[in-house]
Amino acid sequence: MSRYLLLLLAAAAPALWAQTLLSTLPNGMKVLVEEDNRAPVVSVRLWYRVGSVDEHPGKTGLSHALEHMMFKGTKAVPAGQFSRRIAALGGSDNAYTNRTDTVYTTDIASRHLDEVLRMEADRMGGLNFSDRDFANEMDVIREERRMRTDDSPSGKMWETLNMKMWRKPFNQAPVIGYMADLHTLKADDLRAWYRQWYAPNNAMLVIAGDVDAQKTIKTAQRIFGGIPARDLPPRNDEAESPAAAAPVSAEVAAATAQPLVSINWRVPKAEKIGDETPYALDMLSLVLAGTDSARYDKKLQRGDAVALAVSAGYNDYGRKNALFSVTAMPNGGITPAALKARLMGEIRDIAVKGVTQQELDLVRVPVETARIFAKDSVRNRADTLGALEQNGFGWQSEDETLRRLLAVTPAQVQAAARLLLAAPAAEITVLPQQNAAQPQKGRLKTARPAQNAAHFERNKAEKP
Repeated sequence: MSRYLLLLLAAAAPALWAQTLLSTLPNGMKVLVEEDNRAPVVSVRLWYRVGSVDEHPGKTGLSHALEHMMFKGTKAVPAGQFSRRIAALGGSDNAYTNRTDTVYTTDIASRHLDEVLRMEADRMGGLNFSDRDFANEMDVIREERRMRTDDSPSGKMWETLNMKMWRKPFNQAPVIGYMADLHTLKADDLRAWYRQWYAPNNAMLVIAGDVDAQKTIKTAQRIFGGIPARDLPPRNDEAESPAAAAPVSAEVAAATAQPLVSINWRVPKAEKIGDETPYALDMLSLVLAGTDSARYDKKLQRGDAVALAVSAGYNDYGRKNALFSVTAMPNGGITPAALKARLMGEIRDIAVKGVTQQELDLVRVPVETARIFAKDSVRNRADTLGALEQNGFGWQSEDETLRRLLAVTPAQVQAAARLLLAAPAAEITVLPQQNAAQPQKGRLKTARPAQNAAHFERNKAEKP
């Protein structure tokens, strides 16, 4: 038995002694490294603090368009070669833009980390795309907008919500930009945007995986240290108080066989780790639709089968705003109004009668389990630690945020439901276009269909 115990301890030793280090290079670039030596792989995330909330009317979509152009070449790495070289090394790469950040991702064998960092530093300081590549890529981006927004029921729903719910133009605008702006942006607009925002003192490098943290920080200094810091423009203040919200009710037509309904509230955002209301709202969303035993899933989908799919969530909206959203697709002949009444009925029931400790326990277990399993992925580690640090909570707060979520009481969930009932709601209904297929008939008592899941998975770049 002792032999097997020694083997187990030896296998666990790397994780027990793993370090997580955060350092700021002399040029202002932050470097966050977490060691995980269980497999010879590494995940790299390079965050830039720029997104759609930094844009101005007439120039929407700049940040997302520049994300595309970052793959269009430098003098050392010609257009299209970045991803080809990563693939040739056995890795994968991607990028996304949201309202506040642009992030570049690479997952690769750890022995190729230096090469990845050299290419990232090269395009941080030496992007050099042609007007022709810009024109070609804008065609791609306009088609992406058609696919994700103009021809997407959920895309139309979120765009309509943003335009109706918010007052500041950069909060209203879609991350991908308005189509009119995508036809008028110039290559020099993106070059200027790049010079404004893509600087080491506006970036954070996150690395998780099979590395030595101290040596990796020194490597980052060697590779990125020669890129000079730059004066940065002020960022737009996107804060809009929940107290200033007004009721919204809007309908929009889309190419869908089934309607979509969405009920949304502007709610308090977490400003610091100890804020209680965001955790209560998050737990309320889990009670409503977070697990198979949640109220919406159990009653509206599998029970009475009035909904084909339902989701609920508390979502940060940029750095200073937050939303609580409920979205659903009615089943068969159920009207959008009837489904919205059922959705609100469950929230009202919690506000009046509360929830039991047993109901919370049924939610807590799968949430805690999912968080534990997520720690087994270096990809998840890089994403999670980077998001916590970038949003000002600090990478060390991960366990504390989970502890506070799991400590939410029935009384706090009830208070969160009452908060929603007392706040003005923004209701968006997506209706089938006249030439769209007729709604399905009958009752559906199975889990949400895969073909409908896309309606409830907001694109990462478009997360409101």
